[in-house]
Amino acid sequence: MAQTTASSHDIPALADRTRYYRALAAKDTRFDGVFFTGVKTTGIYCRPVCAVKTPRESSCEFFSSAAAAEAAGYRPCLRCRPELAPYAVQQNLAYAVWQRIAAGALNDGDVERLAEEVGLSSRQLRRVLLQHFGVTPVELAQTQRLLFAKKLLQETSLSMVDVAYAAGFGSVRRFNTLFAERYRMAPTEVRRAIRSDGKEGKEPDALTLRLAYRPPFGWDDIARYLAGRAIPGVEAIENDKGTPVYLRSVRLRTVSGVADGWLRVTHLAAKHQLQAQIAPSLAPLLMPLMARLRNQFDLDANPDIIRLHLQQDPLLSAQLARAQGLRVPGAFDAFELAVRAVLGQQVSVAGATTLSGRLVARFGRSCRPGTMPVPALTHHFPQAQTLANAEASEIAQIGMPATRAATIRALARFAADGGLQMKPGCTLDEAVARLKTVAGIGDWTAQYIALRALRFPDAFPAGDLGLQKAAAGDGHRGRNQQLTEKQLSARAQAWAPWRGYAALLLWHSLG
Repeated sequence: MAQTTASSHDIPALADRTRYYRALAAKDTRFDGVFFTGVKTTGIYCRPVCAVKTPRESSCEFFSSAAAAEAAGYRPCLRCRPELAPYAVQQNLAYAVWQRIAAGALNDGDVERLAEEVGLSSRQLRRVLLQHFGVTPVELAQTQRLLFAKKLLQETSLSMVDVAYAAGFGSVRRFNTLFAERYRMAPTEVRRAIRSDGKEGKEPDALTLRLAYRPPFGWDDIARYLAGRAIPGVEAIENDKGTPVYLRSVRLRTVSGVADGWLRVTHLAAKHQLQAQIAPSLAPLLMPLMARLRNQFDLDANPDIIRLHLQQDPLLSAQLARAQGLRVPGAFDAFELAVRAVLGQQVSVAGATTLSGRLVARFGRSCRPGTMPVPALTHHFPQAQTLANAEASEIAQIGMPATRAATIRALARFAADGGLQMKPGCTLDEAVARLKTVAGIGDWTAQYIALRALRFPDAFPAGDLGLQKAAAGDGHRGRNQQLTEKQLSARAQAWAPWRGYAALLLWHSLG
């Protein structure tokens, strides 16, 4: 095995390696995805929660990412499966770029275009990733593609051709060659190992993939929140033996056209994972689909860190005890959520849900007959260009003021022009200011979109009346009292940089 010298991406250069070895020995789930362990005697790297016998400390090397471990010559463990690890996402440029690459941004190999999208030169992009991960953009993309291909080999019955293309490889030959070079085994060997465990079967009606998280995870809470805001015809929350199940229709563009289908998400509590069942028609989109689901269900949050910070406030501490595994529900599609936010201006949650159903029925595309797993899924959400081309008076006919219909149309034009695609490194203030350039979008709507669709954990709609009432419920004011927006903003400063999670706690307290 080729070994590299220690570099800036090796964790021992950043922290006491003894701390990480203790976490490894304890199988501590809080560190899952934070670091990976390369075992010199086997040439394999693992997650800190791997069930194998803990190696001696002298045999271990620690890395901040899977890409760094692979760059040092290690291959992924087939047992703990590093591709399942929740991400250790940080609020910086390098990790924002990494998220785009993980979603397949470099599957076409165009580093120059990615650099232009994030506002850097290709040389600057390479320098940023080398400083943080110790690998180049191409090496990082190769690791992500290989790990995703390995995931598909172990969790699906897709053919080798479909695995190669779904993981972003330009050819099966390139996939086979790189897999053999990096992992020192052929892709078919991984598939045979799975089938030898008795997991072979006929091709199912759905592709089933798993996504890991750091426990605890409040699945019932997040499902309840989404159920109250589910878009009729597009989303549904159903009950399966007492456990909530999330379903939705999907229609996304591919390099060759448009693919449509559906997905179904359930909770595997014992395994600390979500399970996604996906229509086979969406196989070419599996990589970006997994990234969307990680965002929608906030799978990369570290609940222990958030809890330790917020529990210092007595008001939030009481609610935290009732909301174990708090997550901020995200959005499968940013435009869809933004439209839902505008529809919710000055109306109840139920009223906004009714309006969203009418909008979908009027402007959405009907699902192909017989393709959806449940009758509740009837439409795909309207594309931004569709609403941008509609007349405001036509949109208003679903039952809203003309001014709000004009805002929907302006938002659609904004989204169609790429307005919701924020560059990595964009700050919360910059994102909010950009959203507020759309006529009819004020601070509340912009903060809400930034929180759920753009994934800013510190976004906080202080103008929300519910939050103002909930924050006043600490004994200092009567039941019918509420803080002013200014008072709430001042109090929320102590909750930074997790004010978005504090908002969820306060909303839950009203329930």
